Amino acid sequence: MSYNDQWWLATIGRTLIWARLRVLDAGTAEVLDSDGVSQPYDSEDTARAALMDAEFVSLDGLDEDDAHTRGFALDELAPPSGDDDEMLRAQMVRQLPSRR
Repeated sequence: MSYNDQWWLATIGRTLIWARLRVLDAGTAEVLDSDGVSQPYDSEDTARAALMDAEFVSLDGLDEDDAHTRGFALDELAPPSGDDDEMLRAQMVRQLPSRR
């Protein structure tokens, strides 16, 4: 089984909230939310729409200006990583260091 994973993020101040959009072979999709729960969707488009409605943006679509507008630099961003969803769960909400 192969996956097409895309990382999305939302921000509240210096807090990053991650979501992983995974497109499955069948064309369906699932979003791993900040609580570590996978939400199923009937298509990638439906999952993307739900993320955008929740004010998430695609990490791939961010440029330095977008990041600056949100209050951080692109080099501060590193999506969660791990071998399974349980390892990712603890990393889905992250506090960025204070800016001085």
